[in-house]
Amino acid sequence: MKKTIGFGLILMLFGALPVWAKPTRIVFKKGATKAVVTGKLRGYKSSAEYVIRLRAGQTFKVGSDKSITLTILDPSGEDVMDRDLGCNGRAEIAPTVAGDYRILVVECRKADPWRGTFKLAVSVK
Repeated sequence: MKKTIGFGLILMLFGALPVWAKPTRIVFKKGATKAVVTGKLRGYKSSAEYVIRLRAGQTFKVGSDKSITLTILDPSGEDVMDRDLGCNGRAEIAPTVAGDYRILVVECRKADPWRGTFKLAVSVK
């Protein structure tokens, strides 16, 4: 009985690890204004999180090659997405404020289910 309870606790701990995982920081190569990062989703309940540091007054664009839904939070934690009835897999934020923006990626629930890797294209001008 104790082994079963211990095993269950270990499984719950490993199931909660993505919640504690640090977001992936998006860094541009020197002189570049565009970057492509890859991520992986395992279904509707999984997510990927990214962080990018922006300066004030920039134009920030992000999009993907898959059916995803983006949530973008500004440095104060406010959602800056202009949502419509679609999947919201592309966004343009202008002008930006200085600080770290958080990008949360989930599978679009309005499209056919999928799982696997995706590419996130990011540009800043």
